[in-house]
Amino acid sequence: MVDLGAFLLAGGGMAALGTGLAVMLALANRALYVAEDPRIDAVEAMLPQANCGACGYPGCRAFAEAVVSGEATPGRCPATPAATIAAYLGVEAGVQERRVARLACAGGRDVARRHAVYEGIASCRAAALIAGGGKACPWGCLGYGDCAAACPFDAISMNEQDLPVVDEDRCTACGICVSICPKDLFTLHPVEHRLWVACKSRLAGKGARTQCDAACIGCGLCAKDAPEGLIEMRDSLPVVDYDKNELATPDAIQRCPTGAIVWLDAEKGPIRGEKARKVAAQT
Repeated sequence: MVDLGAFLLAGGGMAALGTGLAVMLALANRALYVAEDPRIDAVEAMLPQANCGACGYPGCRAFAEAVVSGEATPGRCPATPAATIAAYLGVEAGVQERRVARLACAGGRDVARRHAVYEGIASCRAAALIAGGGKACPWGCLGYGDCAAACPFDAISMNEQDLPVVDEDRCTACGICVSICPKDLFTLHPVEHRLWVACKSRLAGKGARTQCDAACIGCGLCAKDAPEGLIEMRDSLPVVDYDKNELATPDAIQRCPTGAIVWLDAEKGPIRGEKARKVAAQT
């Protein structure tokens, strides 16, 4: 038989305890409350809400807090007109070197050979798990567009040869394409870097050409034609010293026989040299 008195006493005790804790929490909240600057919400609303991290902060909210506190300048967000935020806050916009994603491959399906047919999930990461994806060149782009699908700014599209094309005007250098590519073909570079090696093959000569007609064959002509010290050959690939970027001109690409080193024109896109061979489609 239930003791009604004991039941009511226990219930009353629990109610009193709950009420006491609620009062304590309310008092603590009032005593410890820190008013948040309402400008943080306003600045966050001006940001793209992509939480891409290109500004160096873990998300748009964190960046908004840093800008309002004066820790960061609005110019650190490459995806939002800094002048708008700067005018709202009455601060300097600041300047940040603009960067974009660059792809180190020119081996689309018109020039790159395949050693197997992949018929699984249409994903670069999935294909890479199956014998490297079927492409003869183990360093080449697989062409299934994981980077384009993941880009939060629609800055990457796939061309008719199944190669990613980066729209410099849309790209914010958030780095998502860098992390998602299973072949590590994307890197982030200042937009002023126009001389570009569009290949990562470690083979040279005939070995490279048997895999892809656009592969670097390690001939070194670009290094010879460039100003001294601008290009160095390493592991059969030219490496551009971008600390000397002011010396870079399209002259270095003109004798490249495969078009593996290109000049990235802001409007026309990749430009191949005069001696680059015209190639027929491969299957």
